[in-house]
Amino acid sequence: QVQLVESGGGLVQAGGSLRLSCTASGSIVSINAMGWYRQAPGKQRELVATITEIDHTNYADSVKGRFTISRDGAKHTVYLQMNSLKPEDTAVYYCNAAIQTIFTRMNSYWGRGTQVTVSS
Repeated sequence: QVQLVESGGGLVQAGGSLRLSCTASGSIVSINAMGWYRQAPGKQRELVATITEIDHTNYADSVKGRFTISRDGAKHTVYLQMNSLKPEDTAVYYCNAAIQTIFTRMNSYWGRGTQVTVSS
């Protein structure tokens, strides 16, 4: 069974920074793309940033220049460095990863989410 566990969320003032981490565990053979999504109250879940297994990155326009996604393949971990945070960044942030295990083919997995709150 694969688990994705996020950490690093919290309360921060506008203009501040946070670093999110997400680590995958289980009988993992390989991990392809990993990414971060977020869902604000009353809104649909939206893509924040993704990174492929060869470190190609993609960002939502709303976070370009402020957020940086990275990964450590050996640790099965993806990071999201968030700078210049704005109140509109307030949301639950979810980790997602495409993972192949010794028992299953490549599947998409989600973490339980971590709350990020930015005060004005």
